[in-house]
Amino acid sequence: MASESSTVAKDEKNVSSFVDSSSQRRKTSFLMAQAGLRLLVVAFTLVAISVMVTNRQSVVIFGLNFQARYSYSSALTFLVAADAVLCSFSALSLVFIYILSRSGTTSPLKKYFFLFLLDTVMMVLIIAGCAAATAIGYLGKYGEEHMTWHATCGYVSKFCNRMSISLAFSYLAFFACLLLNLMSAHALIYRPIIKN
Repeated sequence: MASESSTVAKDEKNVSSFVDSSSQRRKTSFLMAQAGLRLLVVAFTLVAISVMVTNRQSVVIFGLNFQARYSYSSALTFLVAADAVLCSFSALSLVFIYILSRSGTTSPLKKYFFLFLLDTVMMVLIIAGCAAATAIGYLGKYGEEHMTWHATCGYVSKFCNRMSISLAFSYLAFFACLLLNLMSAHALIYRPIIKN
């Protein structure tokens, strides 16, 4: 009888240690995926900013010199600012993720929820910047007949092409943010992932 109870106790201990190691592996995988996506966001936004900030073109039309720069458009300036804020936040959140991975906190749920809220704000900010720049890009490429606004990309095609590249990287950063939010929401619902 005593040997039977000691065997049961050993089995329970083995199952408990297996569950703990499985939970620890899931937590590590979750944090690694979070860090990887945040690094992607930093990379995408840095490329988007560098392409947009160095984007300028001068053309001569009817003997007059015209310049195209991102700073001449409030929408493009807003996109660059949104990319910069997102890049900074993502870099800082990498430090926060590292601290969470090293902490021995038994209930980091509040910290993950706070990070999830900040990620959501950043995602909304970057999609607002992308939407504003997309609208300006559309007007630049196609114009608006009813408002008699003419397309300008025929004159400054290099500028428009580089703007499109920058915008594409900003959208990639948005999709990486969306994945981060989905992962965080899943982790908050499925709590065993983030238990120590």
